[in-house]
Formats: sequence, C-alpha cells, structure tokens
Amino acid sequence: MPGAKKPKRQQSMPTSILVDTCVWLDIAKDYRQQPLLSAIEELVERGLVILMVPQIVLDEFANNKPKIIEESRRSLSGVIKRVKDVVDRFGEGRGKASVLKQLGDIDHRAATLGEAVNESIGRIEKLLTTARPIPTSDAAKLRAADRAIEKKAPFHRQKNGINDAVLIELYAVAVAEGASDEMQYAFVTHNKHDFSAVHADERTPHPDIAACFGKRSSYSVNLGELLNAIAPDIVEDIRFEHEWTDEPRRLSQILSSIDELFDKIWYNRHQNLKYRIETGKTKIVEKETFPVKDHARRPIQRDVWQRAQKAAKKVEKKYGAENLGPWTDFEWGMLNGKLSALRWVLGDEWDMLDT
Repeated sequence: MPGAKKPKRQQSMPTSILVDTCVWLDIAKDYRQQPLLSAIEELVERGLVILMVPQIVLDEFANNKPKIIEESRRSLSGVIKRVKDVVDRFGEGRGKASVLKQLGDIDHRAATLGEAVNESIGRIEKLLTTARPIPTSDAAKLRAADRAIEKKAPFHRQKNGINDAVLIELYAVAVAEGASDEMQYAFVTHNKHDFSAVHADERTPHPDIAACFGKRSSYSVNLGELLNAIAPDIVEDIRFEHEWTDEPRRLSQILSSIDELFDKIWYNRHQNLKYRIETGKTKIVEKETFPVKDHARRPIQRDVWQRAQKAAKKVEKKYGAENLGPWTDFEWGMLNGKLSALRWVLGDEWDMLDT
C-alpha cells in the first residue's frame, strides 16, 4: 500500500479485563469475530491487555465447547440439505438448476467456515489457559449468596444467577486489590439482562453492581469498542488485515475448475491415443476381446473411437484447440497436480486422476 503507516499510539497503562463466558462463547460461534480475536491476542502479547480469568469461566467454557462444535457441524448444513431436497423435488424451469447451484455453494462455504469454529475455540482456550486463573474464594461465594438473599443483581430476575454473582464479586475484589496499581480495569459481558441497567441505557451497569465501576473501572457490553478505545491504531490495522484475507472458493468454482482440468487432461490422452492409432501401435477393431494380454498394445473398438472423436471435437469447440496443448512436462504436471488437489478437497484420495 502506498505511504508509510502511522506510528502506533502506545498506552502506558495496561487494562486488566474480565471477559464473561458468554462473550467468549459468542466469539467462538461466529467466524466473523476472528478479527476481534486477533485483536485480543495482539494486545495481550503487547502487554496492553491483561486477561483476568476466573476458574468459573474456564469451567463454563469447557462445558459449553462440545455443544458449540456440534451446533456448528449440523445447523446450517442440515437446513440447506432439506431446502435442496425440496427444490429438487418441486422446482421447475431453468431457475431450478441455478438455485441448486447456489445452495451447493452455500453448503460448501458453510462447511468450510464451520472449521473456523474449531480454530476459534483453540485460540480462545490458549488465551484462557495462559492467563493465571482466579480461584473461586469462599468469601466471593458468601457475598454472592448475600446477593441472592437480598435479590440484588444478578438475582433481580427469577433466575439462579449464582455463577454470575460470583463473577462480579471476583471482579470487585480484583479492582479493590489493585487500587494502588497503575492499572485500568474493565468487565465485559453480553449478559445485559443480568448485569445492565433495567429500562435504561443497557451500556451502563445495574445499580446493584454500579459500585464496582468508576474512574479506573469500566463496564462494557461490546469488547470490540473497548479494545478500540485501548489501542485504536492496532485494532484498525488488524481489521484492515482481515479485510484482505482470502475467502474460500465457492463449490461451483471448484467444480467448474475440475471439469476444465478433466477435459484438458482427457483431451491430451485422446491425442496420444490418436497418435498411436495413426502410427499403427493401437489397432481399431470391430469388437474388443477380453482378457487383453498386452495392455500396451490394447486395441480399441471402432464405435468407442468414433464417440471419442466426437467428444474431442466438443472439447476443441469449448476451449479452442490452441488452449489444449501440447503441454511441456512442467505444464502437464501442473494440470494433473491441480486436478488431484481439487478432487482431494472434495473427498477423493490423492492422485485420483481418472478421466
């Protein structure tokens, strides 16, 4: 890109962040959150962000991980399969093929991007496990129980919010213990119903937990906005890098490329067979007999050869004879390698080069 990058604005005071489990789970579920995940990793590595990880968060994330993986595996693909079946049975006209093609593209993309869930989970686990876990103290449990008795947030609704209560108590202790440190603190959650103000700006904390926040401690329901406030230049650079990340190829593109490679490789083999026929190395017979003892000099039936010649004419018309070789050894290797690789992507074994 033209021009030099702007110098990074470094924040001298790091921010210690407690990220609620629901935020980590939402990041893991959605591949579009990977730029956000990259931003967290970068800021942690630079020491601008320090993650506070209660043991409760580790346990909750581990308990929910199998569910996230299973949902990513079956959710969209199952719906697409049912829609394809309906279109295949009841669709009519030229639009039917177009719809099935687009559904195939979506299904392939969904499966590919579903793998991003596993990647995100691994990256999150690395972040969580490299931070020092905060044990659940008896004192935090007692204060959480007092909240339940007094029906204070997160017990202001008809819900068992004991883990949420313990979480906010652990955060409050961390902020209090760090009162003399050069440190900013932040609590991030998507659980607005339990932690945010009721009938007011949901970006502000519920009055029952408002004492936890002030000049050096902030409440956030948007991790991206928080990170952007901490290091805007770094977050912007990461966002820019992800905008230029290559998207997976559509299934229709892959299938089209396989068809073209198949035709060109078949045509080359056809030309070799034509040469063997013209030089007398391969005989044309009315009916081929089996078994064939010498496969190197195996004859070809006349009707099979006639169909092959017609097929070759169609290939020449489709691509132009000038685009069908002859190939150098390198070009021939590339053609076969590409076909093998694309077939492997769609489930064939390596070196599947049948035409």
